[in-house]
Amino acid sequence: MANEPSWDEIFSGQPKSSVPTSSAPLSGPVPTEPAPQSRREARERQNAVPPRSTFATVSGSDKRPPRRRRLGWLWALLVILALGGGACAAVWIGFEDQVRAVLGMELPTDYEGTGNGEKATVVISAGDIGEDIAKSLEKAGVTMTSTAFYKLLLAQDTPATFQPGSYGLEHEMSAQAALDALLDPANRVVSSVTIPEGSTLKQTLAKLSESTGIPLADFKKAAKDYTSFGVPKKAPSLEGFLFPATYDFDPDLTATQVLQKLVDRMDEALDAAGVKKADRLEVLTLASIVQKEAGTLKDYPKVSRVFLNRLDVDMFLGSDATVAYGTGNTSIFTTKEERADKSNKYNTYANHGLPIGPIAAPGDAAIDAALNPAKGDWVFMVLVNGETGETKFSKTFAEHQEGVAEFQAWYAAHPDWDN
Repeated sequence: MANEPSWDEIFSGQPKSSVPTSSAPLSGPVPTEPAPQSRREARERQNAVPPRSTFATVSGSDKRPPRRRRLGWLWALLVILALGGGACAAVWIGFEDQVRAVLGMELPTDYEGTGNGEKATVVISAGDIGEDIAKSLEKAGVTMTSTAFYKLLLAQDTPATFQPGSYGLEHEMSAQAALDALLDPANRVVSSVTIPEGSTLKQTLAKLSESTGIPLADFKKAAKDYTSFGVPKKAPSLEGFLFPATYDFDPDLTATQVLQKLVDRMDEALDAAGVKKADRLEVLTLASIVQKEAGTLKDYPKVSRVFLNRLDVDMFLGSDATVAYGTGNTSIFTTKEERADKSNKYNTYANHGLPIGPIAAPGDAAIDAALNPAKGDWVFMVLVNGETGETKFSKTFAEHQEGVAEFQAWYAAHPDWDN
């Protein structure tokens, strides 16, 4: 076949007659390999895959376009779907975000329902704004995202008002369920305790420990440093400076913080009554005696007047309640020996004037009575009926003795009465 090209022509891509014979530079790429020596070698070269650098690119890059990961996830998803429902559930649980991305589904930002039963505690501090609360909810595992809760707050017609404190919620609550729970006072986690009027420091510390779960030793240790609470240095203890009331305490408070709340509440009461700081120890001391000695609320001002009248004439106060406190007793009954013991700084039978400090926690009524006593010239008083609290006030000792006899007769008829 005369027109059949030679192997040299096949390899060079040009007819043999057109190959230059001069040594001048070629206009095309210069071959870097020798001509094939056989048909087999030429065939192998013709079928060989060119080096990576010789691929043509449309974008100007010499890199092969990367395969999209989405295709890999899609094939995996199709395979799992073919395997059955159990495998589908496993894929959804482990790779929900990726599967949603493959299918073009929007990622969820909020849970549905009121929670999964697992408890969580969220603390709202004074000064927290909506964004702070939203972040706290997400961090505690209550809501899926802080964004969902914060957007819900912004959409409210009336701004939500949150009370500082600790709240018991559940994990995986919807933003709306979490908002409803935070606005419900029933979900606030608190330790509630009532300190009755007339309680002593010992009784108060025991009640606080029992209610809050804080060790009694912690309260006793904190109470020893009573001046750190703002109590006057000349006061003998924290006695009388803890206001009697009902309190709710958050679970993360210390014994010191709890006691400070009671002291602060007493300061509020004294401020409202117009008591100067310099007069507070004296006022609370008198008020505490009124609190323990008065049989009924209506008699508070009269009892206060009796003690003030005695002080005016330098007469012993003669309060059995003060003597009992100094001995560690709580009964109004004292012995002759106890009343004669001058070493008891609370013994107002043997020491003139007020005792060295309060003997109990006075309430608002007792504080008011100490500041605003009734008008009268009584210097004696005696309880005549333990059940009703009836008290007889008198000006003379003879009248007083009549009242004492009346009480003795009543007590003889009620031997089981315990004050």
